[in-house]
Amino acid sequence: MKVEGHSAGVAAVGVDVGGTFTDLAAVSEDGIVRTSKVLSVAQDRARGVMDAIGSAGIEAGSVSSIAHGTTVVTNLLLERSGARVVACVTHGFTDILELRRQERAALYDLARQHPAPLVEARDVVAVSERMAPDSVVMKLSDEAIAETVQQVLARNPEMVAITLLHSYASPTHEQRLAAVLRAEIRRRGLAVGVVCSHEVLPEIREYERMATAVAEAYARPMVARYLLNLTRRLEEHGYPAPRMMTSAGGTLPADVAVEHAAALALSGPAGGVSGAAFVLRALGLKTALTIDIGGTSADVGLIDGGEPLVERGGLVAGVPIALPRVLVEAVAAGGGSIAWVDDGGALRVGPQSAGASPGPAAYGRGGILPTLTDAHVVAGSIPSGVWSGSVEISRSLAVEALSGLAAQLSVTVERAATAVIDTANATMARALRRVSVERGIDPRGMPLVAFGGGGPLHACGLAEQLGMTSVIIPPHAGVLSAVGLALAPQRRELLSSVMQTESELTDAVLHGLLDAASGKLRVLLPDGDMKWSMRARFAGQGYELEVPVVPSDSVQALARHFVERHVERTGFRLDRDVEFVSLRSTCSGSAHNVEWTRTDSTIEKKPGNVRGPSVVQLPDATMFVAEGWIAESLPTGGWLMEQMPV
Repeated sequence: MKVEGHSAGVAAVGVDVGGTFTDLAAVSEDGIVRTSKVLSVAQDRARGVMDAIGSAGIEAGSVSSIAHGTTVVTNLLLERSGARVVACVTHGFTDILELRRQERAALYDLARQHPAPLVEARDVVAVSERMAPDSVVMKLSDEAIAETVQQVLARNPEMVAITLLHSYASPTHEQRLAAVLRAEIRRRGLAVGVVCSHEVLPEIREYERMATAVAEAYARPMVARYLLNLTRRLEEHGYPAPRMMTSAGGTLPADVAVEHAAALALSGPAGGVSGAAFVLRALGLKTALTIDIGGTSADVGLIDGGEPLVERGGLVAGVPIALPRVLVEAVAAGGGSIAWVDDGGALRVGPQSAGASPGPAAYGRGGILPTLTDAHVVAGSIPSGVWSGSVEISRSLAVEALSGLAAQLSVTVERAATAVIDTANATMARALRRVSVERGIDPRGMPLVAFGGGGPLHACGLAEQLGMTSVIIPPHAGVLSAVGLALAPQRRELLSSVMQTESELTDAVLHGLLDAASGKLRVLLPDGDMKWSMRARFAGQGYELEVPVVPSDSVQALARHFVERHVERTGFRLDRDVEFVSLRSTCSGSAHNVEWTRTDSTIEKKPGNVRGPSVVQLPDATMFVAEGWIAESLPTGGWLMEQMPV
């Protein structure tokens, strides 16, 4: 990939808004990349996007697309600042959000509580109806619908989430209730939206389906306002409307993304792993662990078969969102994470962060608390002077911030800095083990792809803790998430409930499901590339694995593929039928075509080999080569670091 200071003909732009920095990458048709990094504006994320575009000096007429990763959904879930939602639930099941899975928040801490549900108990309306998976137990009468509509609108909601029992199998009751409710909302001239669970997540598990539908309703108005504001500001300056990265790794036009708010919860981290996968494929590799260390958090992921591993979703800010998402494990250990000593005398790093304002003390913007960045400055792994183009690093301010911490620990400032870095490494290494070792994957035979502003600083230390001997630092490491966004294709997805065993599902029905999904998605992306995967399990199991499907597969072949993957992941198989739970269909447009060849590159200041310990200043990050490691600049840009034999 070529890198120059100025280039015409920019084709695709990616903008990643993080908690501390907003990163931009503009990729031209001939592979030239321009980048910028500016401080995020917490009160106005859209302004950060405009600042990044302005900093890069990109002319509106040269931009074909803008892809955006946002933390809007995550932030409103953390802050509990979403819409007021009224939920409609089958009578007898109104406590689902409170009961969750009946597990404790912490097994041995009886005082620890789960986060409160997004819907208050008084705003849950019982609906007189009942579906079984294969029949109607209690019909939904017109009288019951009228009563429900009256109760819902009496509560003055901003959004309504309808989650009726077993609607994944038959959505009839949800559809009837939603139709009457929407008609009454229009008649009264109200600005109230309605979300149905079968539209959001047509899969088994009532709690996860309800929680996801509620999260969609809770986030949709805020996402709509944000995207409307951002689109307006871009178009006022002649730029195209943005495409939004989803948690599953593709992009949606802004007007479509408004209707898929819950799918945007992890859009920024998904861009980083997608960018890392692009780098890995360019090097002819297929499997790697990834770590993206930003100013507020560190996100770890897994690339398998040259693509980010996509799994059924989990918790986001304590809220279950069960939509497919790129596997990302986030921990509160970023450059702005604050170091402190707990009541037991143990050193901790995070989860509190100095963020962009005031930021680490070394930035000279008013921060006084010791952060991970300050520790690196004191340790010498981040040199003083101008860093990342706009921030001037002061070692004296970093030393002053760490002095109090060092006094608490009764050590020197330099020893305190090393301890802070080691503590952060331990936190991040645990996350890397969770996405690899706990999934039956041995990380020792694969590289670690490290990026983000802090990834190249911690890469060697993390690799050593996991027994890994090679690290890849991609070109544009500090803004790789933005590069991944710029390169990401448009993608549409469709989830379909199956719930049949291998003895029940026929080849004709299987191929009919594939054809039906293909027909629906190709209307949206006519020239898109179709892919399918099936979530399957042994009958009676409480979890599923995702298995790729191709049109030539028979049911028996698909069952065999599942068994092979189950044995690979868990080491055993059960003597039971394979049950197919749901089908995930994706249609992807063509990605931005980049020839990853480096000519006239200014990406590295020190070509050749660098032996550790040494610090290499990159244009948008700092790389630390630890003792016992050697770094080699790659022809494609970026670096390969390898641990030297003892």
